[in-house]
Amino acid sequence: MSKQHPIISVTGSSGAGTSTVKHTFDQIFRREGVDAVSVEGDAFHRHDRTAMKRAMAEAETKGDATFSHFGPDANLLEELAETFRQYGENGGGRSRHYVHDQEEAAFYGVPPGSFTDWENFPAESDLLFYEGLHGAVVTDRVDVAQHPDLKIGVVPVINLEWIQKVQRDKVARGYSTEAVMNTILRRMPDYVRYICPQFTETDINFQRVPTVDTSNPFVARWIPTADESIVVIRFRNPRGIDFPYLLSMIHDSFMSRANSIVIPGGKLDVAMQLILTPMILKLVERKRRA
Repeated sequence: MSKQHPIISVTGSSGAGTSTVKHTFDQIFRREGVDAVSVEGDAFHRHDRTAMKRAMAEAETKGDATFSHFGPDANLLEELAETFRQYGENGGGRSRHYVHDQEEAAFYGVPPGSFTDWENFPAESDLLFYEGLHGAVVTDRVDVAQHPDLKIGVVPVINLEWIQKVQRDKVARGYSTEAVMNTILRRMPDYVRYICPQFTETDINFQRVPTVDTSNPFVARWIPTADESIVVIRFRNPRGIDFPYLLSMIHDSFMSRANSIVIPGGKLDVAMQLILTPMILKLVERKRRA
């Protein structure tokens, strides 16, 4: 952690909705005039798309059918931790972009499934913002969680997470339901070992819970809407959180535990603005004083 160069990490599984949360952060940064360096977790994958397929096939020939992007061997976690450490120390570091589709390929000028070149961060910035799979991961070789000043978890209940992933991968990426199911099964051991434990490291978790039947996520034809959901917001340390203020500002919200507030799903953006804006401004003010 660093007073002069703060870091915010948003962590969630594939299909969890971290991109939506990133949009809210971008709104806050723009409104409050915060100059943020953005880092995508995909930038620290070890392999491009073609090489990843080869690595998975090679692992299967050795009897390992669980090699996945969720695990440490498929990622540059040491490099991610070093990037966080370097930014916290002097505001430096570097990142790149993983190109997902043709639209991004046209923008970045490299084929889908590949990486852009590594680029150094700008000389001056207010904070670093990370969004991806491993923003609070701890393994026997690396501790990424020690570096961020504010760690956010995006954790829909598992059936909703799967519905969101199935719908996204089918519609946006052209995969079949069976292909998505196989991906989920392959990733499950790493999901349990490396994704779930991060949410005990995070400072705030946003967990969306549908209020409609999601018993079989693989036959669902649409994603439950925000109005068909509630969101549980859990604070690791509730000290300093003005719960009476939040309850008064978010209609139909209530506290379920001493460190948790439950809100209507449609109020998530409002709640994030109310909760996160003062936290971000505090980090920036602390930086400027330092």
